[in-house]
Amino acid sequence: MPDKPLPDNEINAFVPGPRVHIDGRPGGPLSGLTFAAKDLFDVASYPTGGGNPDWAKYNPVPTRHSWAVQRLLDAGATLVGKTITDEVSLGIVGENAFYGTPINVNAPGRVPGGSSSGSAAAVAAGLCDIAIGTDTGGSVRVPASFCGLYGIRPTHGRIDVSGMMPQAPSSDTTGWFARDAQTFAQVSSVMLGESIPSALPHRLIVAVDAFAFAEPEVVEALRPLLEKLKALIGDVREEVMAPGSIVQWARAQRTIQPSEAWQTFRDWIERCNPRLAYNVARNIYRGSQIPESERHWAELVRREARGRMCYLLPSGTILCLPTTPFPAPKRGEPLSLASVQRDRILCLCAHGGLTGVPQISIPGCTAEGLPIGLSIVGSHGSDAALVAMTTALGGPV
Repeated sequence: MPDKPLPDNEINAFVPGPRVHIDGRPGGPLSGLTFAAKDLFDVASYPTGGGNPDWAKYNPVPTRHSWAVQRLLDAGATLVGKTITDEVSLGIVGENAFYGTPINVNAPGRVPGGSSSGSAAAVAAGLCDIAIGTDTGGSVRVPASFCGLYGIRPTHGRIDVSGMMPQAPSSDTTGWFARDAQTFAQVSSVMLGESIPSALPHRLIVAVDAFAFAEPEVVEALRPLLEKLKALIGDVREEVMAPGSIVQWARAQRTIQPSEAWQTFRDWIERCNPRLAYNVARNIYRGSQIPESERHWAELVRREARGRMCYLLPSGTILCLPTTPFPAPKRGEPLSLASVQRDRILCLCAHGGLTGVPQISIPGCTAEGLPIGLSIVGSHGSDAALVAMTTALGGPV
């Protein structure tokens, strides 16, 4: 983060037009903190744009806040803006052909990660204390890693997603970002609706296949934080996360997610013929062409992946892996290169959408001067225990 917050217009984190400002309830646990909301979350009396210039034209202006926005306002946080997202949340690097790319202050000249790009950029630049985003295939975890933030994908179904624009419902979640462990724990307690426990997990699994998939400089950069994690837990073993290969898990997620996205946006596309960036239109079209046989295969892989995570993660056990295989790529890469990068990123993120387990990306490491995150993963419902672990790791590495 810079020594002092940069002007809003230098970060390009917020959606164009009148800025949203809604004061939080006085005296709440988050009073004094500010937050931003990805432009997939409804805010009463403001259009939900979804990163596309035609979405709001054909969808009514919300009359009530989304659950997540209301939850934070009720807890005392003040909403200071809605943030840019990859178009209809179909992106992982954070570039939007219509509204531009938010600036990643912690990796100049690099993408912020998507699709919760504006939310991550705003927090990293100090324009707000916390921000909410969505994570379907990695859209909180990836920008958290690229921007050097704490970011969580909660247990699937744990957080109420009413008033949140869907993409692929069997994988969609609401997540959030913060710069420091204390603030992250505060907002997590509010969003999860429970206190953060003092007891820590007592067993750690290192996902050797995920570490092997990451770039060598990333593995080396994460080593100090990994060693600190090992020392805090004590009982450590190495395991393969995906015996059938993480590439197969990624292929299954690339089958399920686009298929559901086509069903989500089909009516809008057929009724409205909206403007779409080429890569977004291409991916939606590909989703429409996936045969039933492929979807059936992907659901079998999902069942297998869920069983594997249940085996690896009994109560009190967490698993760790690199959040992303490399730090933030350069801005404006050709589509051919960006597609390859996206596929590699998904290989370390697909387990989230497939299995619904909670995951937190923890900052504090750099590879060649660029932020990179270490992730911890727990069993369904262990979100608060993961937050406790981040608090314990919150000091210097």
